[in-house]
Amino acid sequence: MAGQQFQYDDSGNTFFYFLTSFVGLIVIPATYYLWPRDQNAEQLRLKSLRKVHGRCLWYCLRLMKSQQSIIPTLKKAALLFGWAVFLLLAYKVSKLDREYQEYNPYEVLGLDQGASVSEIKKQYRLLSLKFHPDKGGDEDLFMRIAKAHSALTNDESRQNWETYGNPDGPKATSFGIALPAWIVDSKNSMLVCILPVKFYPPVGTWWYRSIRYSGDQILINTTQLFMHFMYKTPNMNMKRLSMVLTAAFEFDPRSNKEATIRPTDNIQVPQLIRELGNINVKKKEPPFCYPYSLKARVLVLAHLARMEVSDDIEEDQRFVVRKSPALLQEMVNVGCQLTMMANSRGGFHAPRLVSIENCMKLTQMIVQGLQESKSPLLQLPHFEEEHLRYCVSKKYKVRSLQDLVSLKDSDRRSMLRFLGEEKYDEVMAVLASFPSITMDTKLQVLDDEDSNNITAGSIVTVTVTLTRKRMAVRVGRMEGGLVGWREGWSDGGRQGDVSKTKAKVWQNKTKAAKKTKQSKKKKLTKKKPLPLPAAKAKQANGSASGSEVVAVAKEDEEDRSDKGSESEEGNKDSPSERDEESDKQSDTEQDEIAGDDEEEWEALQQSVQRRERALLETKSKVTHPVYSLYYPEEKHEWWWLYIADRKDQTLVSMPYHVCTLKDTEEVELKFPAPSKTGNYQYSVILRSDSYLGLDQIRPLKVRPYNSRVENRHWSEAEREFT
Repeated sequence: MAGQQFQYDDSGNTFFYFLTSFVGLIVIPATYYLWPRDQNAEQLRLKSLRKVHGRCLWYCLRLMKSQQSIIPTLKKAALLFGWAVFLLLAYKVSKLDREYQEYNPYEVLGLDQGASVSEIKKQYRLLSLKFHPDKGGDEDLFMRIAKAHSALTNDESRQNWETYGNPDGPKATSFGIALPAWIVDSKNSMLVCILPVKFYPPVGTWWYRSIRYSGDQILINTTQLFMHFMYKTPNMNMKRLSMVLTAAFEFDPRSNKEATIRPTDNIQVPQLIRELGNINVKKKEPPFCYPYSLKARVLVLAHLARMEVSDDIEEDQRFVVRKSPALLQEMVNVGCQLTMMANSRGGFHAPRLVSIENCMKLTQMIVQGLQESKSPLLQLPHFEEEHLRYCVSKKYKVRSLQDLVSLKDSDRRSMLRFLGEEKYDEVMAVLASFPSITMDTKLQVLDDEDSNNITAGSIVTVTVTLTRKRMAVRVGRMEGGLVGWREGWSDGGRQGDVSKTKAKVWQNKTKAAKKTKQSKKKKLTKKKPLPLPAAKAKQANGSASGSEVVAVAKEDEEDRSDKGSESEEGNKDSPSERDEESDKQSDTEQDEIAGDDEEEWEALQQSVQRRERALLETKSKVTHPVYSLYYPEEKHEWWWLYIADRKDQTLVSMPYHVCTLKDTEEVELKFPAPSKTGNYQYSVILRSDSYLGLDQIRPLKVRPYNSRVENRHWSEAEREFT
């Protein structure tokens, strides 16, 4: 068997191929991801948002950052330098000569392909006289000529050349290493050892960071901290939750270099504590008693109270507020993990539903900079505490954004008379940008023969279709139907009616069978005439004449005689005729059942194709900018969607974080049906992570059965009873 040989590049040519490929793999993706956006396009986008978001903190900071930052210029310079190096290496590679040439003995002897043996020997004698070393010729050239002559005249050598491309037979496999030979030279060993030291710090930093952070860029120690306290306190109120949030290691300077402890904190933090009040400073439980945790908690509470802080710690407050939504999302994930562990193991303390919902509500509060007890109307610009008395008066009773939207324009302007025309127009523009979500639910059991029947223990799929529109559309559409719309927004969201959902397949079958029976009965009997009093009433109203009354009386007598004759004829029918009628009726019912099955199959195929497209499609998380007066970073509208049992305070399905809702989004929530039969009242809940007062709750009724036969039996019994 042939051996293997490894050799370095003595000339260094192949090293340029390797270096060019390496630089290209870095420069091309870096240009795509890191090239700064067009400043003009960003300025145009900000200009289009000025009317609505002009007063927001993040908007003002973005304008200042775009004017002062030199980072885009540095990025462009670094990327252009990388492209210059890449093009230089590519030019160098294009000028390199190809060293490898295929061995051809005919070319060595100067003969055409397929020359005869006599011609080969004759040419060899001529070349020997000319290039033999004894005649003063070139020794190396004569050796090649002799080898070519042997390859073409010796049968074994000729066969080796035709098979392996070499007269000597198969060679050892040679592997080239695209590095110059001087790298492995013993004289340069010290230089080779020193050069990689320059790359150790960034590689070590990257590795150290990757083992400390999770996939969501949250410190693993923080995740473990959240899991400990959520397990320790299953029923966590808002005060305890804020303490756990601000104990995250992201706010500890020893774990995160972005967090800072300033010398002035010893003066300013106690001053904020005195202004806030009701802060448990004396609590000795670690890490709540640590200085970094106390400072972060004070800054978050000051943000929720919309208090002004000094310039020294304002930057620290922005850092804490900016980090909080991601940390609260991690707390929601931890609560879901503990719930799943409790459901699978048993005897395990799962966090209560109120704890997870408080995490979601605290996210809304931090984004909007509002305390829990404050009115959602304070999310709007120019609204202050003293202005709320105009809204909650006996005449208007406006306590939510939906109430404000549902008012007539004249009443709304009269109520907001404390605002000037310019401020009123700004409030209306902001209110019109708020989202209005329509939520439609469909409950079914996928991968089953009858997807509408729920058996005990089966996997139930609730398909929720979310449609996002602006609040302005809601204003124009609900001007006429005001009362019914306002009644639908109880409990912070629109309440749906489960009875209005699509009828089940077996219900359609029975209804169709009933319709066929009723139509046959109508064919056998004539239309009933109006009774005599009704006919007289019609005549009195001018809708019927006296002749019509006489005709009605005659028709009544004829109907009686017709009924008697029909009954006699019906009794005279033979058994074979009755069998034919029953066969026809069964055929029609089977056709209707087949049609329903085909429709159900098509709907199932469409849902499967829709899910496959959703898996392959990558959607952007850039949805709609959130109107937030006090949040220091641009935030986009995201939502939590989940199913819960509010009576038992437990999660039924894990919360799905909807991050791609621009216009319409379809989400599938799965949960196992209860193992016991009965009626279960669940709720489909949609919560915003950015706005207060826009949450929605939709009732969901689930009735599992032991089998589909029992399901059909009970449904028919209910139908007969009703």
